[in-house]
Amino acid sequence: MEKYKGNILLRFTLIIALFFILTGCNNSEPHKQYDAKKLIKKRCSSCHNLDMPPITSEDELAPPMMAVAFHVHSFVKPSDESQRTAKSIAFVKDYVYAPSAKKSFCDKKSLESYGIMPSQEKNVTKGELNAIAIYMFEHFTPQNLTKIQEEKRVYNSLEEGHKIALKYRCLGCHSFTRKVVGPSFKEIAKKVTLEEIKKSIQNGSRYKWKEVNKAIMPKFPNIKEREVDELSKWLLKQK
Repeated sequence: MEKYKGNILLRFTLIIALFFILTGCNNSEPHKQYDAKKLIKKRCSSCHNLDMPPITSEDELAPPMMAVAFHVHSFVKPSDESQRTAKSIAFVKDYVYAPSAKKSFCDKKSLESYGIMPSQEKNVTKGELNAIAIYMFEHFTPQNLTKIQEEKRVYNSLEEGHKIALKYRCLGCHSFTRKVVGPSFKEIAKKVTLEEIKKSIQNGSRYKWKEVNKAIMPKFPNIKEREVDELSKWLLKQK
């Protein structure tokens, strides 16, 4: 009898433990069940520009999302500075459902220009709104802005042919100096003429490179003539 009671108690304990483990896993970070990047685009981009740095226009319906995030994060008043982001998230969740001029951190001119946003209570669920609010203050940060601006500066400094190679994902199969799926740019530049490169880009090629297991080069029928020319000239420089 004692053994039977002991087995029942053990099973009960295991069931309770499993319950807390599962519910804890499900509720610890519920926002992660959402793709917040896609969600903010779906729910917010019709009014808010989502670019970093933002693109502005005279006829925009609402301020850029980066401006909203920076503004809210700066103007909320947490009792503890470590809670500034949490306070910002809470503000957004409250404001989106129940917006008002009294709650807004916008100046008078901005309020007159944009007006008060309509409540989104019927358009976005609480779970979606929570994920969006968290994403806002994880993505739209001064650190990310600096990083993106530096990446754009580096990209803008590249030669046009290099930009085209990135656009058509050429570096997925080719490296500058070593073979990957296809031969390196250096090897191509050594062995192939300008016209041969153009032809391979437009029409593809088959089994021309034994050192890369007779790799097949796919054709790029949608690439523009100007892009083929720029890319081919740039490739020849890589020798």
